[in-house]
Amino acid sequence: MNPADLPRTVAHAVRCAVEDGELGGVPPERVVVERTRPGGVGEYASPVAFQIAKGARMRPADVAAVLARRLDGVPGIERVEVTGPGFVNFVLPALSAPRIIASVAAPRPAPPVPVGGTPGLRERAVREAVVRILHNQGRRDDAPAPPTAAPLAGRDGDVLARYGADAVLWAVLAVPARETPEFSDRLLVQGEDSEFFRVRYAHARSRALLRNARDLGFGPAAGEVDDAPALLRVLADHPLALEAAAHHRAPERLARHLVELADALLDFQYRVLPQGDEKPSAAHRARLALAEAAGTVLAGGLALLGIDAPERL
Repeated sequence: MNPADLPRTVAHAVRCAVEDGELGGVPPERVVVERTRPGGVGEYASPVAFQIAKGARMRPADVAAVLARRLDGVPGIERVEVTGPGFVNFVLPALSAPRIIASVAAPRPAPPVPVGGTPGLRERAVREAVVRILHNQGRRDDAPAPPTAAPLAGRDGDVLARYGADAVLWAVLAVPARETPEFSDRLLVQGEDSEFFRVRYAHARSRALLRNARDLGFGPAAGEVDDAPALLRVLADHPLALEAAAHHRAPERLARHLVELADALLDFQYRVLPQGDEKPSAAHRARLALAEAAGTVLAGGLALLGIDAPERL
């Protein structure tokens, strides 16, 4: 089971528990599953028990216990545990590179976003990003109510002229809307100190790896990859990051995820191509397919934020 399947699996367990009379109330339309926080059990956790405890007239811990019994033994889930006041925690089997790669979709064109009377650059940027993320999740809400965004310090035109549209969008969308974004020359630095640069550079590197591999006479082919646990984990988490960004109307959650993915890809890139006298092998083709998938996810994530993903940097 991919982590992206967990929300649907948990939602199904809730519906069945309600239909069978184990739980009262109305099942939620959507279930949130996120990475387990430090100190938790397993890789993923859901607070769904807190969503339905009131309607079920039960303590969250008791709701979680009902769901844990139903979910324990589901194919693709190794173990389910209840922690704290009612969190449902999941331990999953080792991640499968071919399965994760197969789940990566090519970036879809971003929908046009009606800006209406949105006053400033930041309010507009947050609203447009939220609408794109909602559309990506199948929610056709063109007039959401994103968090009120703190205005920019200084005039919008001055900021755009100094840093450029893409850098400004990154600065305003990479922090929670209630916080004031920081503008400094770090946005213009093409180096590791700039998260904005790292994310776009990682995408460009994924495309460079494909070009270099073609020059060596081979291409990507999905297969198991046993030396990229961090990259596999972050790729597997991408659908959950998008779901959380949509649920909370929080583009910064997507931006944070893209930074984590970029860093994992940049660490992994050196193992993709043959070294020295090595001949291209099935392992190289599998690693290349994984790098290509990571680049696709980076491009799609940047597009949702309204930011260009260049092929070369």
